[in-house]
Amino acid sequence: MKHSAPFCVLTRRTLLSWPLGLWLAGAAHAQPDILAIIGKDNYLFPAWGTTDAPDWAAIDANVARVAEVRRRLAARGIALVAPVIPSKKLFYADKLVGDDALTPEMLGRYAGIRDRLAAAKVPGFDAEALFRALQAKGEQVYYRTDQHWTQIAADATAQATAELIHQLVPQLAGKPGTGLALGAITKERRYGDLADRFLSPEQRRAAGREIFTVRRATEQTGLLDSAPAPVHVTGNSMVQPYFGFPQKLSNLLDRPVSVNWKPGDVGFWIVLMEYLESSAFRTQPPQVVVWQLFEPNLHLGPNAKGLWDSASLISEQDWSQRLAAALPA
Repeated sequence: MKHSAPFCVLTRRTLLSWPLGLWLAGAAHAQPDILAIIGKDNYLFPAWGTTDAPDWAAIDANVARVAEVRRRLAARGIALVAPVIPSKKLFYADKLVGDDALTPEMLGRYAGIRDRLAAAKVPGFDAEALFRALQAKGEQVYYRTDQHWTQIAADATAQATAELIHQLVPQLAGKPGTGLALGAITKERRYGDLADRFLSPEQRRAAGREIFTVRRATEQTGLLDSAPAPVHVTGNSMVQPYFGFPQKLSNLLDRPVSVNWKPGDVGFWIVLMEYLESSAFRTQPPQVVVWQLFEPNLHLGPNAKGLWDSASLISEQDWSQRLAAALPA
């Protein structure tokens, strides 16, 4: 059974109402034929998305779809920001061995995707450069045994997202002081999702637990569940509140931020479509939609049978028709 967070404005109440199990639902479901790659020093990587060369034809088709979303949102006065989160394998390529090692073509896939999105006038930024700068300072950008980013990587992405939003929409609606306050840092020692889901008990013990950094929710006033959010975040499990991205973005913008997300095997297409077709979007459209994309699956279209969950598949014709209905030209 899959779960996703409801459409909501991030508040202390909503954050505390989501148990850890729900936050990690995106990491709790897996297709049975997908396994983890065990690299050097027990670094774990998702086995999907490893090929010798990027599928540029499929990526080009999806970039065109993202650009169409941008055009239709812009016609309604809504800006699109589309951060592409780079693959974990880029930053720990030295931990990959044998046939799992990245080819030069795959090492350049992220840059190629960013160039194509920029050429299509889709606002975004170079998250790979952000992460490399963090690595140069000795920071971990992905957890060793998990497919998700660390809090510091999520924070850096939120900072770049906030700066781009301010460039695109200098005057956000709402009142100053309504952003989410950031709580104290806590540490949780547990297995990462790749170790917990895919490894045998012996392999799991060898990989070991690791420390996850999490922010606690805080008491604050002036931020209500009914407060309209000028910014909405949609994407996969990277943007779930457990990893801190939407909270940090709300804090930086000093405005409420709403969010919806689903597990990675559901895909970014249906998650966006569900939001665009929701009453929340129709009745209180935001000024900015942040659509989080992911390098390892950007070649998968809305109808990637056998790769996306069957219930989330959308044919190319249905995608176009539903998008036009949700965002009439």
